[in-house]
Amino acid sequence: MVHEPPSSDPTPDTGAATDVAPLGRSGAKPAHERTADEDIDVADWERVAALAEFKALLAAKAKFIVPATIFFIVYYFALPVLVGYAPRLMATKVVGVVNVAYLFALSQFVVAWVVAALYVRAAARFDAMAHRIVENFRARGR
Repeated sequence: MVHEPPSSDPTPDTGAATDVAPLGRSGAKPAHERTADEDIDVADWERVAALAEFKALLAAKAKFIVPATIFFIVYYFALPVLVGYAPRLMATKVVGVVNVAYLFALSQFVVAWVVAALYVRAAARFDAMAHRIVENFRARGR
């Protein structure tokens, strides 16, 4: 058996007096470090979900998001479908060598940006509705 000399490490255990960052905390944890059990501003989500205002928020979001998603998916997949089933139409020259298929493909970038811009506008309404829900919920005393 080999005998090792004593360690020269002055901090063999974590939490020793010479550690740079001692374990523990003198004050409360910052909000971003708290777990759900430690959160002091816990909402009763079942009561929030039961509010008519909250249901209206979910309905407003669905009223925008579902049609926008369906529209974009249909528009996106229209290009390969049209290229496959209507190749003569898609090969029609518009300007020089640029054909309908190229323009349709490029238009998808424009459509994506338009849908994104419309969502940003709608999201501002959703945020305002959410803020009103929070304010009314706090005013009712939870």
